[in-house]
Amino acid sequence: MPLLADRLLPGRPDPLGATWDGLGVNFAVFSAHATQIDLCLFDAGGRREVARMPLPECTDEVFHGYLPEARPGLIYGYRAHGPYQPEQGHRFNPHKLLLDPYTRQLQGALRWSDALFGHRLGAVRGDLTYDRRDSAAAMPKSVVVDDTFNWGDDRPPAVPWDQTVIYEAHLRGLTLLREDLPLRECGTFAALAAPPMIAHLQRLGITAVELMPVQAFLQDRFLVEKGLRNYWGYSTLAFFAPEPAYLSTGQNDELRVAIRRLHAAGIEVILDVVYNHTCEGSELGPTLSWRGLDNASYYRLFPGHERQFINDTGCGNTVNLSHPRVLQMVMDSLRHWATAFRVDGFRFDLASTLGREGTGFDPGSGFFDAIRQDPILSRLKLIAEPWDIGPGGYQLGNHPPGFAEWNDHYRDGVRRFWRGDAGRRADLAARLSGSGELFDRRRRRPWASVNFLASHDGFTLQDLVSYREKHNEANGEENRDGHGANHGANWGVEGPSDDPEVNALREQLKRAMLLTLFASHGTPMLLAGDEFGRTQRGNNNAYCQDNDISWTDWSLLAKPEGEALARFVARAAELRRRHPTLRSAKFLHGLTEPLPDVPDVAWFDEHAKALVGDEWHHPEQPLLALRRAGLVEGGRAEATLLLVNGSTDDRVFTLPSPAFPWVAALDSADPEAPVVPVGGSRIIVSGRSARLLVAALPPKEPPS
Repeated sequence: MPLLADRLLPGRPDPLGATWDGLGVNFAVFSAHATQIDLCLFDAGGRREVARMPLPECTDEVFHGYLPEARPGLIYGYRAHGPYQPEQGHRFNPHKLLLDPYTRQLQGALRWSDALFGHRLGAVRGDLTYDRRDSAAAMPKSVVVDDTFNWGDDRPPAVPWDQTVIYEAHLRGLTLLREDLPLRECGTFAALAAPPMIAHLQRLGITAVELMPVQAFLQDRFLVEKGLRNYWGYSTLAFFAPEPAYLSTGQNDELRVAIRRLHAAGIEVILDVVYNHTCEGSELGPTLSWRGLDNASYYRLFPGHERQFINDTGCGNTVNLSHPRVLQMVMDSLRHWATAFRVDGFRFDLASTLGREGTGFDPGSGFFDAIRQDPILSRLKLIAEPWDIGPGGYQLGNHPPGFAEWNDHYRDGVRRFWRGDAGRRADLAARLSGSGELFDRRRRRPWASVNFLASHDGFTLQDLVSYREKHNEANGEENRDGHGANHGANWGVEGPSDDPEVNALREQLKRAMLLTLFASHGTPMLLAGDEFGRTQRGNNNAYCQDNDISWTDWSLLAKPEGEALARFVARAAELRRRHPTLRSAKFLHGLTEPLPDVPDVAWFDEHAKALVGDEWHHPEQPLLALRRAGLVEGGRAEATLLLVNGSTDDRVFTLPSPAFPWVAALDSADPEAPVVPVGGSRIIVSGRSARLLVAALPPKEPPS
């Protein structure tokens, strides 16, 4: 470390964080209630504290100072002085080294120790006690960085929403077992952008990779003590820093290179981000950053009982986005990822928490308003997980324009239909139509519905057709954790089967659901590995399973059934890409006629009779024909016809008039069937399957 000044100059209160200007580093950190904040400098290994200097100025509740001659690579942390009064919400303890909330890189890993807690663990008075042990030896440290990077001719793919196909993936689990990549790169950003991975994504027709949390996260103590790991990463330790374990080189530029390569392949990168809570947990949790800097500002506390944390997230605490400086931190973090790393969008974990004001959830909350007016963030793909466990927490369809939402109505509705539940025809029609009853208001578009069959949270697609019950015993909670209503079926055998008929039925049902997904209006999302049968062995809550329960087994793709399923997914995605009527940018209501007497959308039973009234809800009629028509590029007209047979028997469908030159494009019961013209006015649809027909049509005659 170069020789540095022995004291700090005043510096500036902005920007927040540690900013190198070529001659030194400006440090700025917010705290409304601290009396003093010390900057602590460490040796190159981050083990020994070599200097401690109070930040000399505080302007508008921002402590700041400037260190001449300091450079990128400098390792630092903070200590905050102030009242230790948990009953008033204050938990200052200068014996605890604190991460900079704006740190953009971490040095070292956290090592669990009782010294990390601001109170004495095991004491009768609990968090009302005060612990004087120095936590620095157990803490990771903040690192000053320079974000300069040569982006060359990088251009965001800017894929239109209605053409987007999302692939939800866990970075480590997706690439860890790939044998065609260097071992040291597996499980890292370098592997994500390797040619074999990009080729696979392109083959599937993927336009966006949605990565589970890659912001630095904590390995929770209760998991470590059980020999488990925080695999999913929903326990954020640093909102501005990549997870060090995902950097094979240890350098942030590895992520930038990966994004640049994905962009060059036409693939966007969406990050799953967690701003609703932090890794510090409840009032009994460790003091790592925000709690020690200004607990009363950063977290929502019960009014009049400020010792207790409001826990709308189920994770011990709730970030206080009603505070302007806390909201600023979240906005600054989002802009950092959007500019310094050029990510293309965000999926917001427990977004209902982010939109909750004092009066409850509000689509006009400060958080939503701040994003929607931001000239950078408002142009990105924004996706909400529209629920939490707080009061009024289920808000599907109620997020503001500009946001898409994970649609669990879609997930459950499609699962229940193909499981054979009675009376599901009308619900399936709603899901195929983009769930307009939820999203067709405030000029929102069908893409606002993120349609999925499976996600990281729950069964994989393979497990959905292989298990009737969840099997989470490996989590160490006696199978009490995880969602109970999975709407799955095992078709006679719980788990893997040697019965060819059972396995054939399972493959057919997976294809039927996948064809439904790609034929639905809205934004399709595919869970990584579902395209070739990835299983979690019935575990529907594998958050702590950093092992072969969760890792993607690429050997499945080499098996005939795995390759066949991947080929089917690629064909379905390609049909969706080529035929705009399968991915309409607008909700269809049957009120316009692209061709004479042919509305843009129409629904029929198997006899080609238009469905009306109570016919929709017949409990024993899982048969449906959906015809869409529209004018497409170049003034051409096209029509698509989806024929759905949810019964166990083969059924004959009469094709609706007028007669079109239909071509049989894809059959979930016979995925290798050739693409051939349909002869006659009737067609057989096998039991528990769907068929997709397409037709190119002459353009509509202009009025004379």
